[in-house]
Amino acid sequence: MTGRPLLELRGLDVRYGGIRALQAIDLTVHEGEVVTLLGANGAGKSTALRSVSRLIDAHAGLIAYDGRDVTRIRADEIVRLGVAHVPEGRRMLTRLTVLDNLLLGAYARSDHRQIRADVDRQFERFPRLRDRRHQLAGTLSGGEQQMLAIARGLMSRPRLLLLDEPSLGLAPLVVREIFAIIRELHAAGVTILLVEQNASLALQHADRGYVLESGRVAITGPAAELLENAEVRRAYLG
Repeated sequence: MTGRPLLELRGLDVRYGGIRALQAIDLTVHEGEVVTLLGANGAGKSTALRSVSRLIDAHAGLIAYDGRDVTRIRADEIVRLGVAHVPEGRRMLTRLTVLDNLLLGAYARSDHRQIRADVDRQFERFPRLRDRRHQLAGTLSGGEQQMLAIARGLMSRPRLLLLDEPSLGLAPLVVREIFAIIRELHAAGVTILLVEQNASLALQHADRGYVLESGRVAITGPAAELLENAEVRRAYLG
């Protein structure tokens, strides 16, 4: 475990109509960690990320970021505080170019010279995007769109990066590229909360993990222990 708590969820409840999507969950992400959320479809993993990025409201409980209660602030405010959300499905602005999508990722910033430097940094990190900088995002392959989604998230210079299913629908070779980037970001000190269908791959790249079942935290612990946990192996590792 490294650093101090950057994100804390305490007794977090989220409801869709009469359905409790999250049920009093407690979760902590320390600065510099990669923490992964595991669970079946509908377990509440994406809901947890959407709660943190303020895309959906909590019914009860606390969301604290860097020691500050952010449970009720607006989504644009959480971005300015240093949280970036890369959603499932990538959500490209398909009729804009790769470069324009990147610049939109920095909409909350006004340091134009540094924004341009960060664009160059993303092109160094993702050479395929540099080669397609003037291409419409909608014409990219699925892997390239995922790279663009991550690069766009990084353009806000986040302290906390929320990644929702980054490997979904991608070829194994591209998945390896995406997780190499996650390793690089981890080494650079970016704190990551990761939702990933490939539980084995997620745990290999995480410090700690939480297993959600029907909106509740069922199991939590160091990633290495979860990889060896008989219940986790039976349910998620095959």
